[in-house]
Amino acid sequence: MDELRVGLTGRKELTVEERHTASHLGSGGVPVYATPMMVLAMEEAALSAVDPLLGDGRATVGVSLDVRHLAATPLGMRVTATAELVGIDGRMLTFRVEARDDAELIGEGTHVRAVVDLERFKDKLAKKASRP
Repeated sequence: MDELRVGLTGRKELTVEERHTASHLGSGGVPVYATPMMVLAMEEAALSAVDPLLGDGRATVGVSLDVRHLAATPLGMRVTATAELVGIDGRMLTFRVEARDDAELIGEGTHVRAVVDLERFKDKLAKKASRP
């Protein structure tokens, strides 16, 4: 975690296909880029900014997301999501996230991820799964 520092950035790019649309996901009845897919791209951008620096046995998990979807994006248009690490508080990492299509800003907000030890995380999941 010593390599993590405010200012790190990540990005995720994609071209909107049918599988990315609100009508396909059932999150709306129109064939435009779906909000859940925008959120996923923002999370992937944040992951790409920090996870490669964590080393073996560590990863980040999403804790909170507060975003606004500002504009619709049609099929075939390119979308780029970016994340900038703007705060580090112990294991908690805060990112400013945004998404743009070829024409404009389509989403923005804040995303928080927690750094976890994968073995401890998997142990907790196994204990939870074994509960009656």
